[in-house]
Amino acid sequence: MKTLDLKGTIRTDLGKKATKKVRLEERIPCIIYGINQPIHFEADAKEFGHLVYTPHVYLANLDLDGTAHQAVVKEIQFHPVTDKILHIDFIEVIPEKPITVAIPVQLEGFAKGVQQGGKLALQMRKLTVKGLVKDIPAQLLVDVTNLEVGHSIKVRDLSFDGLEMLNPKNAVVATIKTTRAAKATAETEQPAQK
Repeated sequence: MKTLDLKGTIRTDLGKKATKKVRLEERIPCIIYGINQPIHFEADAKEFGHLVYTPHVYLANLDLDGTAHQAVVKEIQFHPVTDKILHIDFIEVIPEKPITVAIPVQLEGFAKGVQQGGKLALQMRKLTVKGLVKDIPAQLLVDVTNLEVGHSIKVRDLSFDGLEMLNPKNAVVATIKTTRAAKATAETEQPAQK
């Protein structure tokens, strides 16, 4: 899992007016849920660009007034009109305790179905997994080399060391859709087989 360093300041004033003032200063109010009491803090909005606007999942190394915390993003709230970040919730990471995160899926290999004229479609861009932070990769590699036209890879077909898959077992991750070219290829092969 990739890491990112962020600096923040612990917040003591938590009312609506204080939160509005934080946002007007181009800072984002955040909270870390963890072992003890939740920690409220604020950080510069520019710090979050690499953390929020990316398909990757990051382990955030937070420096809050000199105190170090490791956390992953749980939820991000956006303004409904401007799409500005309103609030970020983090979950503190404990090395020996499993965490649940959504990891991006990366397809690899040249599928047989694509060679036959089919079209490869990625149905799930991220999969939710549970595991120790040391076992969580930056992305989940799914090999599609043996995938044929009309076939698909489902969550139940996948397994990764040290990770528990939390998506429904019948959910389709990737499939090869039939195209006109694939149908034409299948029709020309059938008479040859007779």
